[in-house]
Amino acid sequence: MTGRSEPPDGAPENPAGGEDEYRSLVFDESFVQAARMQEYSAQERMGEHARAVRALPDAQVSVRSGGGSRAAIALVVLIALAFAVAVYIGFRSPYPQQATRRAEPLRTTVVPLAPRGVVPGGSPEQLYRAEPVAGFRTGAAGINYPAVVRTQNFSDSQITAALATVKDYLVESSLNPDVLTGSVRRPVEHLLDPDQRPQFERSLSDPADDGSQAATGWLVRFDPERVELADPQIRVQGTLRYEEEAPGVLDVLSDHTFTYALRPADGPHRDDGASLFTVRRELHFRFDREDLRLHRLEMRTAYVQAGPQSCSADATGMLRPLLAGERADARGPAATDPYATGRPTAALCGALEAVSSPTTSPGSPPQGPEADRTSRPRP
Repeated sequence: MTGRSEPPDGAPENPAGGEDEYRSLVFDESFVQAARMQEYSAQERMGEHARAVRALPDAQVSVRSGGGSRAAIALVVLIALAFAVAVYIGFRSPYPQQATRRAEPLRTTVVPLAPRGVVPGGSPEQLYRAEPVAGFRTGAAGINYPAVVRTQNFSDSQITAALATVKDYLVESSLNPDVLTGSVRRPVEHLLDPDQRPQFERSLSDPADDGSQAATGWLVRFDPERVELADPQIRVQGTLRYEEEAPGVLDVLSDHTFTYALRPADGPHRDDGASLFTVRRELHFRFDREDLRLHRLEMRTAYVQAGPQSCSADATGMLRPLLAGERADARGPAATDPYATGRPTAALCGALEAVSSPTTSPGSPPQGPEADRTSRPRP
């Protein structure tokens, strides 16, 4: 044994002075038992060439130290058993886990509004001074929150977060010039629940009048080769309201009218060559707590009225405004075959009541872009 070390059971007590001053040199029983070398007895040392000490067999050493090893092994086994029991209980838990709610497909209805006569024209400033558009606010300022009062399961801050997400969606899908011209779609798509994004993509790439794949149910979009904004300051008026549908589910309903001043995309741009195009969007949104946390929403239904357009115009992929001086064609909406299989087409059209002209006196009774419809089925 080389060097100096403490006995296995620790250093012995060493009170100062007296007969204990050599106590640290006395080997106690635990030190002797832990030794790996053993001194020969006097009789054994009398032999020729006998060494002073001999190494103990490993088995004997292991027997002496086996108690600690067995304790360590037992501890490891107990830990492993405890972990296995915890995993088993986790898989066999009697408490059911809450199922993840998947977003349902959006249901859409798009109704063209046909003018009864020639579409009036003028400058954007003149057109926006006409009733009832004169009372509309500009852009996002026309999308206002209602008074917020907590519900049974949603706090004020959660309701405000839902309203803010809806406002962001309305701004991006109805007021963003790049979305209006069809050049981008991402600002709208990233606000949708991931379960609805495939439907959104199909609606924009392959629109159809089948109640679920109308691109104009998701957003407002014009053909940029035919029309452009004569004034980027879009006029807006409408309301937002909310209600708790069920524990953990919050509904927000928006009803807004957007009025655009448009002009032809090609040809000379006359100052009085603009006309108004009105889109009323009644949208139903749904939120769960995960949607609120991630600033996204689920669209449930979209009911859209837009004009002036011809009843025969296919407004599912993009809206097709009639501009200043144009009339609607004499054809009605697309025919509906009740004997056809599959999802029926909407085949709806309304008559656009004329908006007051810019020369109408302020005291004249207001008129609005209301639809005189023979039927108005709701999704």
